Amino acid sequence: MSADNRTPKRWSRRRTFLVGGTVTAGLAAGALGTVLALAGTPAAKAPAASAVNNGAASHAPISKGALTAISQSAGTGASYYAYLAAAGGDEVVEVNVAAASIVGTFSADSGEGVAAAPDGSEIYIAETGQYSVLAVNPATKAQKAIEVGPYPQDVAVSPTGKVVYATVTGGDTGPGGSNVVAVIDPSTDTVTSDIKTGTAPRQVVFSPDGATAYVTTETGIDVISTANSKVTRVIPDPAGPQGIAVSPDGKTLYVTNPNAGTLLTVNAASGAITGDVRAGAEPEAVAVTPNGAALYVADMNSDSVSVLSAATLKVTGTIPVGRLPMSVTVSPDGSQAWVGNGLSGSVSIIATATGKVVTTVGGGPGTSTLDAAITDIAFAPAP
Repeated sequence: MSADNRTPKRWSRRRTFLVGGTVTAGLAAGALGTVLALAGTPAAKAPAASAVNNGAASHAPISKGALTAISQSAGTGASYYAYLAAAGGDEVVEVNVAAASIVGTFSADSGEGVAAAPDGSEIYIAETGQYSVLAVNPATKAQKAIEVGPYPQDVAVSPTGKVVYATVTGGDTGPGGSNVVAVIDPSTDTVTSDIKTGTAPRQVVFSPDGATAYVTTETGIDVISTANSKVTRVIPDPAGPQGIAVSPDGKTLYVTNPNAGTLLTVNAASGAITGDVRAGAEPEAVAVTPNGAALYVADMNSDSVSVLSAATLKVTGTIPVGRLPMSVTVSPDGSQAWVGNGLSGSVSIIATATGKVVTTVGGGPGTSTLDAAITDIAFAPAP
């Protein structure tokens, strides 16, 4: 639907980029990428291996001004990389934040989710157009396709680095799709088991100690014990939760309800909903700063990010970004919030100290909701 008439633009359960025929999608030349093509509907078979581009040859340079802004606003100790899931462009873009340069790209069929091992030694990509999660070594570029089931949407690595979870959105188990989270052993990059969850698992996050995982589904939040890979509690949320984040102390969950236009706060220990506040137009994703003080909510239908105080749940600022913002991640040092814009095909970089967009990297023409949507962003130590 149009971004201009402000009618709903839900991408919730399964943000598929695959429609009949061929869809042209990509990041604009002179920014993060060249225009690529995404063809047809994925075959119902084990995925073919995806290619890895060892350098930035397929990308025109980011402008000097954008590079300078990224570097200067990232702080003096920004020795980490950013991984941008450009699902509409069939790739994940690897950015050296300190040097403010693209150092590589990893091809992935509609890779909507991306996550990194705590030490940055491996990157995991939910290859939503296929049946696999790609495990990529960013240092050697070696990769392995791990078959998890139809159309994985999201992937997360535990803080201990000992387990990886992937939400599987396809299949024929009922209205809305699958009810499975695949458990991956990162020491072997193989699936060790499946966890049955509510219908249409969407986003997954781990508690800071790695003992618990939380998954948003069609009708609630499933709480999973990582010790036995079982759902121990279901927190009902009939409004249809999508994005989820955990406070740094592990005590509070923050959950977006795009259809309701609200942000929930949940007591992680009891499962009790402790807050339900308005958070912009179709809040799709949420991120919390490392100090736990502020929340950043990507509001798809207002082309903006709402900033909320975690202590009061009051909106302290509204920051215009690109069109159809659908992902947000705060950098490890807390100096920046990176916002992935679905319709613009760009990343808006916000300096958290000032609440201002310091630069926008990329930017397609915005003629369709399929233009190189930046559906996820992960940070990791430099490989």
